[in-house]
Amino acid sequence: MPLLEPKPGALRPHGIGGPSPDRMPEWRAGGTPEPLRGELTELLGDGKVLWKASDLVRYASDASPYRFVPQVVVVAEDIDDVSAVLSYAHGRGREVVFRAAGTSLNGQAQGEDILVDVRRHWAGVEVLDGGRRARIRPGTTVARANAALARHGRVLGPDPASAIACTLGGVVANNSSGMTAGTTRNAYRTLSSLTFVLPGGTVVDTADPLADEELSRAEPALCRGLMEIKREIEADPGLVARIRAKYEIKNTTGYRLDAYLDGTTPVEVLRGLMVGSEGTLGFLAELVFDTLPLDRNASGALLFFPSLPAAAAAVPLFNEAGALAVEVMDGNTLRASVSVPGVPGDWARLPKDTTALLVEFRAPDESGLAEYERRAAGVLAGLDLVAPVPSVTNAFTRDPGTLHGHWTARKAFVTAVGGARAPGTTLITEDFAVPPARLAEACEALLALQAEHGFDAAVAGHAAHGNLHFLLAFDAARPADVARYAAFMDAFCRLTVERFDGSLKAEHSTGRNMAPFLELEWGPKATELMWRTKRVVDPEGLLAPRILLDRDPQAHLRGLKTIPRVEAVADPCIECGFCEPTCPSKDLTTTPRQRIVLRREMVRQPPGSRVLDELLDSYGYDAVDTCAGDSTCMLACPVGIDTGALMKDFRHRRHGPREERAAALAARRFAAVEGAARLAVAAAGTVAGVVGHRLPAAVTEAARKAVRPDLVPQWLPQIPGAAPRRLPATRRVGAAAVYYPACINRIFNGPRGEPGPSLPEAVVAVSERAGRPLWIPPDATGTCCATIWHSKGYDAGNRVMANRIVEAAWGWTAGGRLPLVVDASSCALGIAREVVPYLTDGNRTLHAELTVVDSVVWAARELLPRLAVRHTAGSAVVHPTCSMRHLGTEGALRAVAEACAREVVVPDDAGCCAFAGDRGMLHPELAASATAREAAEVTARAFDAYLSANRMCEVGMERATGRPYRSALIELEHATRP
Repeated sequence: MPLLEPKPGALRPHGIGGPSPDRMPEWRAGGTPEPLRGELTELLGDGKVLWKASDLVRYASDASPYRFVPQVVVVAEDIDDVSAVLSYAHGRGREVVFRAAGTSLNGQAQGEDILVDVRRHWAGVEVLDGGRRARIRPGTTVARANAALARHGRVLGPDPASAIACTLGGVVANNSSGMTAGTTRNAYRTLSSLTFVLPGGTVVDTADPLADEELSRAEPALCRGLMEIKREIEADPGLVARIRAKYEIKNTTGYRLDAYLDGTTPVEVLRGLMVGSEGTLGFLAELVFDTLPLDRNASGALLFFPSLPAAAAAVPLFNEAGALAVEVMDGNTLRASVSVPGVPGDWARLPKDTTALLVEFRAPDESGLAEYERRAAGVLAGLDLVAPVPSVTNAFTRDPGTLHGHWTARKAFVTAVGGARAPGTTLITEDFAVPPARLAEACEALLALQAEHGFDAAVAGHAAHGNLHFLLAFDAARPADVARYAAFMDAFCRLTVERFDGSLKAEHSTGRNMAPFLELEWGPKATELMWRTKRVVDPEGLLAPRILLDRDPQAHLRGLKTIPRVEAVADPCIECGFCEPTCPSKDLTTTPRQRIVLRREMVRQPPGSRVLDELLDSYGYDAVDTCAGDSTCMLACPVGIDTGALMKDFRHRRHGPREERAAALAARRFAAVEGAARLAVAAAGTVAGVVGHRLPAAVTEAARKAVRPDLVPQWLPQIPGAAPRRLPATRRVGAAAVYYPACINRIFNGPRGEPGPSLPEAVVAVSERAGRPLWIPPDATGTCCATIWHSKGYDAGNRVMANRIVEAAWGWTAGGRLPLVVDASSCALGIAREVVPYLTDGNRTLHAELTVVDSVVWAARELLPRLAVRHTAGSAVVHPTCSMRHLGTEGALRAVAEACAREVVVPDDAGCCAFAGDRGMLHPELAASATAREAAEVTARAFDAYLSANRMCEVGMERATGRPYRSALIELEHATRP
């Protein structure tokens, strides 16, 4: 047994109140049953089959109000895997659901049998024809694809609010549109071609000239069936007119019946039907989009009205003026958005009925934008606007920061409003569309209906297209609340269809919660044609049953998920999945959403549950140990949930008293610890230089087994040599700032084999050269930013060092009169922010007077204007660190890099390297997984310089790429050297 084993039972939830009605049943504690598990493992390989109870639970939830636990999860790597699963399911009479990002709002990403993950291995963008087209794999997020296209001045048509997380496969499968897409820029209109796999295993590339010929040979019955339905529709003029009319406004309810009118061959018809089919007709393996111009000149305004109907009445005026986007947000949405960074705090005081329109015009050039602004001014002159709080200006602006803030508030609709709901309630997100001319009337009717059923709902949406979204919160564990929701849905659907002839689903696709109302909207004949379409393409009902078509009138009430209360920091989570793309462990173990989902399942279980025991057994490694703790999930989450901080708290809970005392002692005697660490690095480097890296690796591996793998770092060949014993000599007199070399830079040197100087030497030299000399305090040794203890959850040690560094910095900086320049971004973040909760009241007062400056920011602001660049590299690739994202200093790193190199590249897949101090040495598999995509991008070509702003991140990237990463300040010293 390891010397410091985690404290038993430390992660067991304290507030178990189960059992909940939707808990995982006891008999499923063993995970995937046999022979299903064994057969799929033999077919695909062990690493592609996820079978543990924790695996099944973490895939059971998505952004919807539903929850279905699959029998097994398959992580498909390629089309061969998909075809193998389909063939297996066909032979065994099983069902298959495909899941990518899990951001769908109606349960489309959930299955009760075989669930196939098509996100992890399915990312990639190929820009074609100078950006006019793009070939995109289905696991690629919209944001990632647009990043690649932006360099060519192009953008995708669909622009859903979940663009940072949702994938293009899901966008096409749901025909998602977004803020500006409307009916002309959505996936149906901008998809050039696609490759898909039919339920029978046939692969179809719609761009292939021989596709119809090959399909007719492989699937003759399917081709005949599609053409029969096409002829039947075209023979009915009334039905043709009805179908065309339904798609004059946004509509994603049911299958795209206009595909039968727009396509002339089976392949063309299938190409249209696949859009919005929600995975019920085939797997979308590759997508080719026609892109649109990225008009970079923008002018927008957030305009406030006294009521929702008043705002709705102004929408057609802005449409006529040529606005690209007209978005509406009601009072509840506006008030809830104050939880989003950048949103004015006084919005919390807005009157209940206040409504805002976010209006934006875009043009390719200055003259075009000026014309739009002239039209907008004419509209404004005739509006009765209100300014209930000081931050409201009701004015158009071109300022990118202001516009970004407006869009941040708008895009946070679901998560911000959902996060403000009552704890323990389930969130329902609905969207519908009416003819834009009737938007005001529809708003009034919706508000009245919500009040009638006791819902204090929030409303937002794409007003320009008559598309409204609203949220409902209720307790799925209470039958009376479920009945209230059911009554509202019946009344809402009748209102939308019978009064407005609207679309029950405008852009979120049918899903489980609208499938029972499909016939209400489309009528019996059109609905039966949809059922026939499903039978023709998927005669055995293999794919995604009950997701788009369901004859059960109560289907939308089946599988509603409860939201049990867990730790307070996690309670606001609505499981939207926005956090997942940024998570370093997403392709290795769990994501922030899944960590919370698993925690909630623990609380659903009754005391003594075998399921609970199984979840706890897995949670330590899958959730706690392999969390990098970088907290970038908090930046992606519109309500700011810091799952990284929660995992650090769990680490603290697992520490025994002896471990905490040892950590506190290390903090008190850090000067000795630091010296010993430097000597150990030097000794290990010497040994490795003589006998190779096997001996240091063997020694650390033995220590890891004796103590605990999560405490003792593993020796890696990329670990740099020891730093010079002495820091550079400096003088306090005349210093422009105090320079604090981080302990990591006092212990480790730069890349092995690279000529000097060390980072402290470079920072001192380049600052002196710019006439901004620095002073290094002689007693800096033995102090630290406290991140070492903070990241591991050692609260006592954290308090010791946090207070020590603040007291020392106060003295060094003469009471805060000089800035404190810190040469590691994580340490700058630690001293600037992370130490604060652990300070005494007196030291918190001292801390408030300190000015902590990241050394890269110091260089960009203070040094670059005073330096002459004499030597530039041809190209440099830059790795921004997580801490720089938190500090908002990525631009400074780029500015320094651009002074040193003629070409600077920030990889599109740049993200957290997961080295996180020493976590990359504790769990090298975490860092390898986190850096895989960025490393592939970096190594695809050669660069002259590889730059970052944190020594351990540089080590992590060097390990991932085999390239010598170093500090951008060392590069700057070289570039400005006489």
